[in-house]
Amino acid sequence: MKIAILSRDSTLYSSIRLVEAAQARGHEARVLDPTHCYMNITSRNPSIHYQGENLLGYDAVIPRIGASITFYGTAVLRQFEMMNIFALNNSAAISRSRDKLASSQLLARKGIDLPITAFAHNPDNIEDLIEEVGGAPLVIKLVEGSQGIGVVLAETHNAAHSVIQAFMGLNANIMVQEFIQEAAGSDIRCFVVGDKVVAAMKRQGREGEFRSNLHRGGTATQVRLSPQERATAVSAAKVMGLNVCGVDLLRSKRGPLVMEVNSSPGLEGIEKACDKDIAGLMIEYIEKNLNKQKGSG
Repeated sequence: MKIAILSRDSTLYSSIRLVEAAQARGHEARVLDPTHCYMNITSRNPSIHYQGENLLGYDAVIPRIGASITFYGTAVLRQFEMMNIFALNNSAAISRSRDKLASSQLLARKGIDLPITAFAHNPDNIEDLIEEVGGAPLVIKLVEGSQGIGVVLAETHNAAHSVIQAFMGLNANIMVQEFIQEAAGSDIRCFVVGDKVVAAMKRQGREGEFRSNLHRGGTATQVRLSPQERATAVSAAKVMGLNVCGVDLLRSKRGPLVMEVNSSPGLEGIEKACDKDIAGLMIEYIEKNLNKQKGSG
């Protein structure tokens, strides 16, 4: 099997592990920077070119598309799909997951529990917006932010009012969310492959930091999930249409709450915390489902 890995950086841990895992199972794998791909869009003979080479003979593609290149990255992935190449996650599901507003609305519509969330662009009544999520303390997020960037904890009503006003001055779309005190600066990253959680880690923010992102100095340890947490993660992945994803949960008094569904979750933190070959499980999923696709084709 010949596998393309769409990633801007072949030296990243996740890129290296996916190549290793594919080769260990007897496959050929190559990392391609999607921003260097260009496409011939035609109904008869669609093609993708990379540094002057026509990319031919690929069986599957693993998209590792960062948030900053979602538009072009998903366009390249769609071209692979046009050529009937199996995508580990399809372009529509990735685009859906990257739109925080649409994905939250979709999850809520399907009965997935979330923290109380309000979205705003230029609210006429900031006081009402704050009360919608139960008042301070509350969390304010830039809709376009990632890896904990553009996320602020407003501990008082006045601070919340000031931060919302500041974001409005930047003409930004914001998300105002209840603060789950009992989570104590931690969340649970569930790594879903197919219809099961294959690993889970608890991410704990450093002292004095409410954001648990590993990029912000958080720590990760393996964690045992409750049946409800496991079912919530799998359901969220299914609603988003993602075969492989990271589902971030908060443990609250009213049960697990979905914070985010990540279509391109990093492998380093969770493989090391859980001592599992998750890259291998991703390749195994492609093997099984590529065969199914060929069988039904």
